[in-house]
Amino acid sequence: MNIYKQIVAEIQAASNIVITAHKSADGDSIGSSLGLLHFIEKLGKKVIVCHPDKAPDFLYWLDTSMILLMEENPEVVTEKMQKADLIFCLDYNATNRVGPEMQLLLEEATCTKVMIDHHLNPEEFPTITVSETTASSTSQLIVDLIEQSGHLELLDEKIGTPLYLGILTDTGSFRFNSVKPRTHEVLAKILAAGVEHHLIHEKLSDNNTESRLRLQGYAMSEKLEVLYEYNVAIISLSKEELAKYNYKKGDTDSLANLVLSIKGMRAAIVFTERDGIMKISFRSKGAENPVNILAKEHFNGGGHANASGGMSDLTIDETLEKLKGLVPQYFQKIKS
Repeated sequence: MNIYKQIVAEIQAASNIVITAHKSADGDSIGSSLGLLHFIEKLGKKVIVCHPDKAPDFLYWLDTSMILLMEENPEVVTEKMQKADLIFCLDYNATNRVGPEMQLLLEEATCTKVMIDHHLNPEEFPTITVSETTASSTSQLIVDLIEQSGHLELLDEKIGTPLYLGILTDTGSFRFNSVKPRTHEVLAKILAAGVEHHLIHEKLSDNNTESRLRLQGYAMSEKLEVLYEYNVAIISLSKEELAKYNYKKGDTDSLANLVLSIKGMRAAIVFTERDGIMKISFRSKGAENPVNILAKEHFNGGGHANASGGMSDLTIDETLEKLKGLVPQYFQKIKS
């Protein structure tokens, strides 16, 4: 029995199935969760999604009403996870990625746990692990689950739409080097199932608020610092600056990619002051410019070679100076 058929067998045998994903929801965590939810429902089983926190506003066009949030309904989420006999761990590779409250519930749970993820260095907490670090996204792996378990006929628009979204967002609209021939094969199957991809692009791209655009404009015009010796750029935004532009979760998500669109730019680092800490996003281009090591060694983070996250408990000025001091250690000077 292949591992995907084994997972479906676990689904068929379970009575209380819970799908979890990482804190600070993004397109792939939401997309893979909803895609798997609808697939399990097509198998005739009841399932609930429990996430640590809310999705960014730009994803609200999806029907997220079936997602229970730890930050809003801790008692209900606790009950669901304690009663679960099968827990899916999607788009994360370590228990601390779900936040301290859900981490405790996850680690205390004695039921079968299934990890489906594409990040490096997975922990060994699950019963069943699907860790494909060459996959573009966890959403792509959910399509693999559906197909390789022998249930491709169940793939429809309802299942495929969030999965397409997850692949789209986690590949930077198919621009990252994580996109492989298999990615496009999966996308073809999703489109064949009736997913209207142009509408997904429109809902993502044409969903800006005025305050989000003004914040991004301010960040680019007033806060962008380019270290031209290395072609690395840094943007820092304080809590006061975020408040001035009515910041909502997700408003700064595209800033790093916007910076990377500058000709010759090799890496972009964006950090924002939230919840008393500096939350840092690292993005880069090319195998010769990895950022995950920098994130792991100095900012309690990690992730993909060209897309990672981290955090700092220093002040905003101290964090900026620390980053600027580290750039020469991790990036080669530009040859004149």
